Amino acid sequence: MKGTWTASSKSSKFRKPLVLSLIHKDYLIRNISIKIRPENIQDTLTFLKIKWKEFSQDRPLNYYFLNDNYDKMYKKEEKSGEIFKYFTLLAIFIACLGLFGLASFTAEQRTKEIGIRKVLGASVPNIILLLSKEFTKCVLVASIIALPIAYYVVNRWLQNFAYRTNINFWIFILAAALAFVIALSTVSFQAIRSAIANPVDALRFE
Repeated sequence: MKGTWTASSKSSKFRKPLVLSLIHKDYLIRNISIKIRPENIQDTLTFLKIKWKEFSQDRPLNYYFLNDNYDKMYKKEEKSGEIFKYFTLLAIFIACLGLFGLASFTAEQRTKEIGIRKVLGASVPNIILLLSKEFTKCVLVASIIALPIAYYVVNRWLQNFAYRTNINFWIFILAAALAFVIALSTVSFQAIRSAIANPVDALRFE
């Protein structure tokens, strides 16, 4: 679009009000951006309405604040974030229930093995490590699969924003470590319970 840039100001210095406009026969000014001070906003709006009526009697003054407009643009992301947060908490809760049930089933199936190991001198930490080792392997495999996919999806989502932050991979490592902590905390209760049980009762198990 060809046009002419014009500037009008009471002074050559930019400290006083300045207007920049693009003059073209096919160009119609629809919006004017005005920077105002945060003090006495209502008085400023009243002053702008009066000045607007001096130049345009037949058109009403419709205004909005730029920060409110930006807030509306990010409402969708905020709602999506809230939904993902609750679904994540629900998924963690369901996963913990599944891990607890699987740990209980595994400990029950290996009751005699645990009793024999304790009779032969296995310590409580050894029994806990024995029961937790299989679950940590599962969490490790799940993390190896999930982390690259999550990194790719998050980066693709950030491409929608002109100004965006960079995602550091250590955040995903921290998420994997948190998953390990949650899994071990869930499994450890049943593992400790089986490890401190009387081996005589375990050997009588049928």
